[in-house]
Amino acid sequence: MRDIRILSAEEARAAISDLSDVLADCVAGGASVGFMHPYGPEDAESYWSDVADAVAGGGSLLLVAELDGRIVGTVQVGAAQMPNQPHRGDLKKLLVHRSARGKGLARLLMEAAEREAAARGKTLLVLDTATGSDAEAIYPRLGWQRVGVIPDYALWPQGGFCDTTLFYKRLA
Repeated sequence: MRDIRILSAEEARAAISDLSDVLADCVAGGASVGFMHPYGPEDAESYWSDVADAVAGGGSLLLVAELDGRIVGTVQVGAAQMPNQPHRGDLKKLLVHRSARGKGLARLLMEAAEREAAARGKTLLVLDTATGSDAEAIYPRLGWQRVGVIPDYALWPQGGFCDTTLFYKRLA
């Protein structure tokens, strides 16, 4: 059974181990999401602790995908913006464990993130993703508009420059 839900700060803290497993698996699979090899679940714990703090402060929404009661995916919406950007949110870290891919979880996470952002008054979401990655192909299918590519934006986890593609989506 698939389930998508929003975590409170307390739930996020309780789920740090599961979230860390998802993040470490994605980095091991080559996802350029800010971290370098080697990167294990124990390395991810401080990152997720910071995310839980952001959730507690109201700066981020944290959504998870569960499959048979186990967290296998996640996405965040950065909701805290500068005073002249109250309508905008940043979509961050769409991650699905490799063992759970192909089940529509990325789509379900994105749809839920968009609904929750809209319910909180966001009318525009933006994101960036590694150019040429599997993730890049997901966003246009979900109605996101490609803006362009920034060369040498980051590094792949194993090293070497990685371009990033920018996307936006207006929410109804």
